[in-house]
Amino acid sequence: MEPIVRPAVLVSAPASGQGKTSVTAGLARLLTRRGMRVRAFKCGPDFLDPHWLALATGHPVDNLDLWMNGEADVRARLWRAAQEADVVLIEGVMGLYDGQPSAADLARALGIPVLAVIDALAMAGTFGALVHGLRHYRAGLPWAGVLANRVGSDAHEAMLRAAVCGGDAGDGHEDIDAGWLGAVRREARGALPERHLGLTLASELDDAMARLDALADGLAGTPLGRLDADGWQRWAVPFQPPISQPVPLLLQGRVVAVARDAAFGFIYPANVETLRALGARLIFFSPVADEPVPDCDAVWLPGGYPELHAAALAQAQRCRASLVAHVASGRPVWAECGGMMPLFEGLTLASGERVPMWGLLPGEVRMQTRLAALGPQWWQTPHGELRGHTFHYSVVSSTPLRAVSHTQAPDGRRPGEAIYAKGALRATYFHAWFASNPSATAWLLGGGKP
Repeated sequence: MEPIVRPAVLVSAPASGQGKTSVTAGLARLLTRRGMRVRAFKCGPDFLDPHWLALATGHPVDNLDLWMNGEADVRARLWRAAQEADVVLIEGVMGLYDGQPSAADLARALGIPVLAVIDALAMAGTFGALVHGLRHYRAGLPWAGVLANRVGSDAHEAMLRAAVCGGDAGDGHEDIDAGWLGAVRREARGALPERHLGLTLASELDDAMARLDALADGLAGTPLGRLDADGWQRWAVPFQPPISQPVPLLLQGRVVAVARDAAFGFIYPANVETLRALGARLIFFSPVADEPVPDCDAVWLPGGYPELHAAALAQAQRCRASLVAHVASGRPVWAECGGMMPLFEGLTLASGERVPMWGLLPGEVRMQTRLAALGPQWWQTPHGELRGHTFHYSVVSSTPLRAVSHTQAPDGRRPGEAIYAKGALRATYFHAWFASNPSATAWLLGGGKP
């Protein structure tokens, strides 16, 4: 198979909070409104930004992480997307060079030009120095250009533009020719709201599409926004065909029930794809709506925001009773992070209020205002290494359970997450990337050898 050549950019920034998601989602919406086929991706293990990108493009959004996915998986997902896209957009994670591996590492490995978004609200000439540093800090970084965000006026925009393409500065240094792609004005209409784990889910806002349209309108008049299909070809990237790696049908004929609602929404599309590739049939149910666990062979309780729906979950007695019966029958449950929290006896909210939970596991969970853990993790299962990450504000404050295993951080310096077990129920703060080890995933859900 021949490579597929498509224009692509990786939208990054000096740090978090600069406007990467707003620009990526707004640009995706702008191009989609013009009839272009856009596929978007998110660097790193984030669950929330992809919801906005999916709304903007009309397609599921996969995560790309050189460590969690592996480079072969990253290339395969991009190649598949390129087959049906006119433009590929990738939103970075944190700052351009933050993390191991970083967004810059991804851009260099795949030859994808970087579009830098910089919050220029309190900046003028320093903007040029920052752009220069981002572009040249590591050799060999493909570069698309720079977009100034939260710009206050025409005069402010002129100063920023001069800082990156103003000609000879008079000291013998030529301009840095950073590829000025325009300025986005400070405008609250399109702001994407946040809370403790990141952006609010797009599905929770009635005006989500209107916010995306406002972001698209803000970009439409910039040099970036005015590019037509031919103009985008300046950032054409060849996407190589992947080496086929068939997934064994270890869950063939098995039914997996998946909790999916406002409390349990942290679901990678790639995880759903992996379960189906393993042969599983998926049925979705809502604990918040007190739907009982469907007739199934295994249950997956993914992460989410159970703390925001604690009262409804406390009243979900039909769901609880069916889950108790499922566990008592010896059938598997995989509960990760937010999916684990309601399984304990009580959940104490950040306000100090204790809400009784389902009591399948002995002990208490407590919300706290500071981050408890963040970063990549891997778990050595009987079927090999399963990769993923951890990100949570709550802690298991007390339990008589002893962990049957622990995950590990790649650098070995940070503590791993406990894996709790009761019968065929396994629960942990670890979020697994199923595609990193389909055989281990099948084992978690009762398929394959023990």
